[in-house]
Amino acid sequence: MLAIKLEEWLSERGITVVSPVAATIPKMDFLVTLGGDGTLIEAAHIVSGKGVPIVGVNLGSLGYITEVCASKVFSALEEILASRYTLQRRMMLDVSCPSGSFVALNDAVISRSEHARMVDIAASVDGEYLTTFRADGLIVSTPTGSTAYSLSTGGPIVVPQLDSIIINPICPHSLTNRPLIFPPSAVFTIRALVKERDALLVVDGQERISLAGDEEITIKKSASDTILVSFPKTSYFEILRSKLAWSAPPNYRR
Repeated sequence: MLAIKLEEWLSERGITVVSPVAATIPKMDFLVTLGGDGTLIEAAHIVSGKGVPIVGVNLGSLGYITEVCASKVFSALEEILASRYTLQRRMMLDVSCPSGSFVALNDAVISRSEHARMVDIAASVDGEYLTTFRADGLIVSTPTGSTAYSLSTGGPIVVPQLDSIIINPICPHSLTNRPLIFPPSAVFTIRALVKERDALLVVDGQERISLAGDEEITIKKSASDTILVSFPKTSYFEILRSKLAWSAPPNYRR
């Protein structure tokens, strides 16, 4: 099992390994995740605000933010021990509602609690009314999340170095409702116009909160960042070419 081999390899080099990771650990130099993007996102929530760099090892199928493939994990750790790596800061969102406060590395999604039903979602930015989206839902995304759910609903890909907030309606009833990109200083107030507790807020695909029609959601840039370990030989655009098959030759055969 890779986790056991990894722990043995690190212990042989005098490195203390603590597993599983808990938010109560006083100090961590690095956090290594084994899994897909969802595993890394969960880890980012655990160490939010602690300044711990995360090494994402991809055992999943896509992996936009888990940069290291399983076959190269030990060579990647050698690079880290030799200080041949860089740190990328990824913007996060603070998401607040009456039920609590959360952080998001990818996105916050507001929709009906029942699937396949349209919902009216009123949105304001910096205290000014923006519009009421009539759609299947609304995605509020970071640049990191622009290659996640937002991408599949026609949203733009935003390079992670550009701090910004993307709002993207899901299957809007009006074809003129398009994705919008806002500066990181923007503060959003969002309310699903529903009866009873018939709205759903999903944060990073992990936290699910039911909402009533009179409950507001506030979303803004978080003071906390997620810190990802990256390596000079891997570029963001190389990852996009690989994951999105941009380099695949056209198939002209019929």
